[in-house]
Amino acid sequence: MDIRINPKPLGGTVTPPSSKSMAHRLLIAAALANGVSTVCNVALSQDIAATLRCVAALGSTWEQPEAGVIRIRGIGGKLPKRNSPLPRFDCGESGSTLRFLIPIALATAGCGVFTGQGRLMERPQQPYFDLFDEQGIVHEWNEGVLTVQGALPSGEYRLPGNVSSQFFTGLLFALPLLAGNSTLVSTTTLESSGYISMTLEALRAAGITAVGRPEQGLYQVRSGAYRPFNATVEADWSQAAFWYAANVLGGDLQIDGLNACSAQGDMAVSEYARTLSRPGDVSIDVSGCPDLVPPLAVMAAVRQGTTHLTNAARLRLKESDRLKTTAAMLTALGGDAEEGADSLMIRGVPHLSGGTVDGANDHRIVMAAAIAATRCAGPVTILGSEAINKSYPSFFEDYLALGGDVHGV
Repeated sequence: MDIRINPKPLGGTVTPPSSKSMAHRLLIAAALANGVSTVCNVALSQDIAATLRCVAALGSTWEQPEAGVIRIRGIGGKLPKRNSPLPRFDCGESGSTLRFLIPIALATAGCGVFTGQGRLMERPQQPYFDLFDEQGIVHEWNEGVLTVQGALPSGEYRLPGNVSSQFFTGLLFALPLLAGNSTLVSTTTLESSGYISMTLEALRAAGITAVGRPEQGLYQVRSGAYRPFNATVEADWSQAAFWYAANVLGGDLQIDGLNACSAQGDMAVSEYARTLSRPGDVSIDVSGCPDLVPPLAVMAAVRQGTTHLTNAARLRLKESDRLKTTAAMLTALGGDAEEGADSLMIRGVPHLSGGTVDGANDHRIVMAAAIAATRCAGPVTILGSEAINKSYPSFFEDYLALGGDVHGV
């Protein structure tokens, strides 16, 4: 769906949706428990629907007794008997779902077949493949379908920490299910360790003992049974970042519901927003919070000074090549942005002009363009605005409630 936004500043109070990252983790922990767990404040985006679909493929069952509440009966760490020898997991476009479930499928069933949509199956899985080769686990990639078969053993696992923290999370979920304790070691500087801290929180909620020393890239995992639990998902700092950007661009928003002591690495947006509200040249290392790049780029677009967003190579492997599409979005609106191999440079301009933005099937590009529209001189057309359904389906409802002028929603 294409939409047209007439520029208006935003004002009022907004509560971001629940953390998609934490919801993935709590739902998976519940699916592995021996009993019934309840997870509250779950926003049913396309990515969360993918995880629910996949935990059902594991053999768990779930229901939604009321809006935002998911009740899951877990499998107790073992895949129930079934007619099909290879459980199939349709991960949609969710990278978290795919990377979390691969080792879980090996630990519970010894096998699994994984499919996805969009660019998902193009994303790198080499850290897993290298480990599987060491362990004699068969992995076959055939026309966008990944099949894995073999026994995942306990022990020491060494893998790079500069590709994606999702590989660490997948193993942290799977290793407690094995006989014997295990250790995870990062062979490089560990990036996005905040996401792994969120995983440890979910494991603790389910009674699993895992101790992390992220400064050393070391995690120790004790074998044990997942226990049922009740939990509430906190608000999402990565989605709140777009409303922070609206404030930097002149909005007057009160952002409610956020946990100031959150393990979410994206809470760094509050400090970055203060930095980008002041003039001068700035460099921000986004290796620990790559999802913040689109809203940070929008904040930088009309400030006085040049902003460098560095260590961002992983963004090329998101729903879109997000370094390219973020630069293209700002350029289409009259901004001055230039992509590097692993960075983005934004030279602030006095104002944005407006124009047409290709949403690139990327939820964060669509939302960033909508926020940028609040500081444009003319209307903004966004192509493919439905991409927001991946993570924040109610984004434009909130945008309208805050005074936005949107047509075609």
